[in-house]
Amino acid sequence: LRAYSEQPVYKQTADSLSASLSHTAMTHPVKVMLSRLSVMTGVGAEDDIPLGERKTVTDFCYLLDKSKQLFNGLRDLPQYGHKQWQSYFGRTFDVYTKLWKFQQQHRQVLDTRYGLKRWQIGEVASKIGQLYYHYYLRTSETSYLNEAFSFYSAIRQRSYYYQVNKEDRPELVVKKLRYYARFIVVCLLLNKMDLVKVLVKELSEEIEDYTQRFNTEDQLEWNLVLQEVAAFVEADPVLILNDDNTVLVKSNRLHEGGVPQLEPGMVVGQLTLADALIVGNCNNQVKFSELTIDMFRMLQALEREPLNLATQITTKPGTLEPSEKPAKRENPHKYLLYKPTFSQLYTFLSASFKELPANSVLLVYLSATGVFPTGRSEYEGPYDFGGVLTNTNRDVVNGETVQKRNQAQKEMHCLHPGDLYPFTRKPLFIIVDSSNSTAYKNFSNLFGQPLVCLLSPAVYPKSMQDQSQRGSLFTLFLYNPLMGFLSICGLTSMHQGLWEKAQEFLGKVSHDIGQMLTSSRAIDQAFLQFYGDEFLRLLMVRFVFCCATLRLHKLFQEAQSFPESYPQLPKQEMVENSLLQKRVLELAAMLDVQNLFSDGMLDNY
Repeated sequence: LRAYSEQPVYKQTADSLSASLSHTAMTHPVKVMLSRLSVMTGVGAEDDIPLGERKTVTDFCYLLDKSKQLFNGLRDLPQYGHKQWQSYFGRTFDVYTKLWKFQQQHRQVLDTRYGLKRWQIGEVASKIGQLYYHYYLRTSETSYLNEAFSFYSAIRQRSYYYQVNKEDRPELVVKKLRYYARFIVVCLLLNKMDLVKVLVKELSEEIEDYTQRFNTEDQLEWNLVLQEVAAFVEADPVLILNDDNTVLVKSNRLHEGGVPQLEPGMVVGQLTLADALIVGNCNNQVKFSELTIDMFRMLQALEREPLNLATQITTKPGTLEPSEKPAKRENPHKYLLYKPTFSQLYTFLSASFKELPANSVLLVYLSATGVFPTGRSEYEGPYDFGGVLTNTNRDVVNGETVQKRNQAQKEMHCLHPGDLYPFTRKPLFIIVDSSNSTAYKNFSNLFGQPLVCLLSPAVYPKSMQDQSQRGSLFTLFLYNPLMGFLSICGLTSMHQGLWEKAQEFLGKVSHDIGQMLTSSRAIDQAFLQFYGDEFLRLLMVRFVFCCATLRLHKLFQEAQSFPESYPQLPKQEMVENSLLQKRVLELAAMLDVQNLFSDGMLDNY
């Protein structure tokens, strides 16, 4: 493992290290340390232990205790806001760096005098991996995912937890199982699916050994973890196959050349996507570690491809110069909210709104069950069309949910369009993937700021196989348009050569859509205001492609089966554009599925 003292996240001077260690005498009496030392070494008299070795163990115990205190304190930090937590993370990183280097430099003394075990080293490495993963969650910078992976991977390669199974301590085995679960999450986010399958197999064997050796009550919980990750891995509806028919995993993060470029003469806004709230509250959707498949896909759609760790490491291990780090934020900051209550969602919205920089955009992605109005009122306002459901689990009184008290009232756990009105004081980009997405087309732009809502189909054709458990078709189009296209055509696998040919063709289609958006005279200016940001540009282009594709597909006939937007896009110039329809049919012909699409549109050619 590399030494991480050079990381810009937690630089500290040697003076601070000596100062903190000299503080040991005040915070941890030496006699307590020495009694611990005597028990571990079997030495009766303190004088038999050299002073230098005694101080080494004392300093190590101080750093170990301090690191645990700081790590446990992380859970008390607010999950929202950008500034409250950074200094605390910095201190925690700093102490773990010192602890890691200290155990490397004094391993022999700690082995003989303290009885340091390999699983304890593994636990420290695992905590550092967790720190990096949580730092990624708070910053959205994918380079920290690579750092977490390097620590988790080294734990496995060096078999730090190997001896745990030989000790009669179930709590240590649970540490090992949790390490595996966390490692799997990081591998999923880095699209290392081959490694995920290996880790799942190892975790399955570890769980079986754990449940056979100990009479535990958590066997069902661990088996559920295995089921969840297996379903998550198999959620993609289309497999890309190599020449030898092995599955090829492609990343769907934004990569160089993956978005239509701005061309001379295009007049677009200078707004930047700064913050995104990704909300998942769909019933029965595949999920793992509080991340639904829809959340996972949208998360990756809002990130750039991470730097390859191998290209970052210089010849001298452990020296990563700050100049090699991205000079600016590479990705919008994201909050991942799995089944939040209304109050939680509103708190995060408010915090994000408050800290939104100038000339920046807040994106709200809602993947949630629809809530429909119970009756009609004389005046239909922003609270009369229903919306999407937030978590109701915490509002239980005497075993009954509060909402059942009075059916005549509005659903109190619903996020209505009107609930988002206060946040339209700043540029707002909304994506709603729900059975009641159409509630949000009744928006009003009260403050004149750029505002766009992209809305999923409310219903899907009954004749199509229900794939909602494996993720929404609409979000699939926004995440990977080709996979969405293949999914509605019933294609479950494709060889790499044809996949890449189709992707190249889609790149040209995206370029055409970009020109349509920027040259249209009838389009609402809000779309052009957002077009300057690469992530929002890609989402709007993919949305238009989804609209055009579903309108041509023979099974999609009802108006409710088509995506909509607020403000509406000009149909003739955009979603029903004859050139775009021709491109969709050309793609269908390339994939030999043209019989699934209406071909009457080609009569003009």
